[in-house]
This record gives sequence, C-alpha cells and structure tokens, in this order.
Amino acid sequence: MNICFIGGGNMANALIGGMLGKGFAAAQVSVAEIDAGNRAALADKFGVRAVAGIAAAMEGSDIVLLAVKPQQLREVAQQLAPLLNGQLLLSIAAGIRTADLARWSGSANIVRAMPNTPALVQSGMTGLYAMPAVSAAQRAQAQDILAAVGETLWLDDEAMLDAVTAISGSGPAYVFYFIEALQQAARELGFDDAAARRLSLATFLGASKLAASSDEDASVLRARVTSKNGTTERALLSMAANHVAGHIVQAAQAAAQRAQEMGDELGAQS
Repeated sequence: MNICFIGGGNMANALIGGMLGKGFAAAQVSVAEIDAGNRAALADKFGVRAVAGIAAAMEGSDIVLLAVKPQQLREVAQQLAPLLNGQLLLSIAAGIRTADLARWSGSANIVRAMPNTPALVQSGMTGLYAMPAVSAAQRAQAQDILAAVGETLWLDDEAMLDAVTAISGSGPAYVFYFIEALQQAARELGFDDAAARRLSLATFLGASKLAASSDEDASVLRARVTSKNGTTERALLSMAANHVAGHIVQAAQAAAQRAQEMGDELGAQS
C-alpha cells in the first residue's frame, strides 16, 4: 500500500519512522508539507517523497493520513474532496468526528485514530474507530500503520474516543505531572536535580514495566509493597486522606468532557 501523509509534523515523523522500522519501504510514503524546511528534513531523514502540494503527494496513494491540526482539517478535507477516489482516509486529528470529516471530504472510507505522544518512541497507545463503509482490508491497513508505533485498541462506538483521549491521549501529561511532583519531593528531601530526576524516572519506568509484565491487577502489586505500619503505608494513607485517587478520576472525566465539547465546536464548521 502507498501512504500519503498530509502534514509532516512530530506525529507524522513518529509514524513514518515506525513504519520504516517495521519493514515499510520509503518509496511507499509521500508527504504533503507546506514548510520547505520540514520537507527537506523529511526527505533527508527518511528518504520519502515530500512535496508542497496535496494533489502531487496523493498520486498513486491507497491511504491518505491526515496529520494536520484539528483547526486545519476542514480546509484540508475540502481540498481533498475532488481528489479522492476510494482511498482510505485515516485521521489522527483530535476531536474531529468521522461524520464531520465525511461531510467535508465527501468520503465515508474513514478511520479515526487517537494516538498519544509516546508514539514518538514507538511506545504509543492508539484508539481507533472505523466507519461502516471501511473494508476489512482497509481496517487491517490502518492497524498496520498505527501498530508500527505501539499498541492499538479498536472501538465499536466512536463516542468512546473521547474517553480514549482522556485516558491515553492526555494521559502522558498526567504521568509527567506525577513525575514532576516526585522530583520536587526528592529535591526537598535533599537530592540535587540530577539525582531527583534519575530516582523519579527510574522508579516510574521500573514500576510500569513490572505492572505491564504481570497478570495481576495494579491494586495487588500496590498491596504487595505496602507493609503494615511501614513507610509506603504512611505515604498511601496521606494520599487517601487528600483524595488523590478521586481527584485523578475527576481530572480524567473533565478531559473527556472537554474532548466532547471540542468535537461539537470543531464539527460546527460548515
């Protein structure tokens, strides 16, 4: 399959790098990118064809991957409308629903994806939803592309992409927030910046690997390192008293609500 990227930013770079690492050929990939410096960088880094115009980039394409900002997607989709001839549209633009993209582009062959930034290091998590007109072969093609940068989760209900946005899409920021707090605590306990960073990152990475490699629930793993009257118990009791878990749940719910609002706002464009 030949893939045309519309937009050559960070996520496009991550996907192209992941795909080439999984055996895709550079000759299969073209990119439409308006910035000349970015075009040169893409061609130099990956050996792909990078051009300024959408029509030129789409020549011979089977899949058009939309990697532009959500605010730009309506204009791009309207430019694509007269050029599409059965290609799969694969959108990674946050918030734009398939019905609105179909209305702007005139196509019903649409898969909507919500990747996250760990895709930049091939450790991403992507939620995907396909419109009914998308064939099994096209679903498999979308799967191959997003699986090149991490794990995938297919959804039967597009509305659940708002929840995916709240958990895995925005989730890396929650993790970074916790790491920041842990580093601050380390500094206040006497460590310098370098040691605080090293302790916090290694602890978070190690705990995540342990959880990922275990079939047991995170609550079981937590209990296993929480000795009665010990240091961990004291810390967790402090978190419970301050309702930390409840606040995290509320934060994710607020993110999901905002994702729904963004879909309403962006989709209201005629």
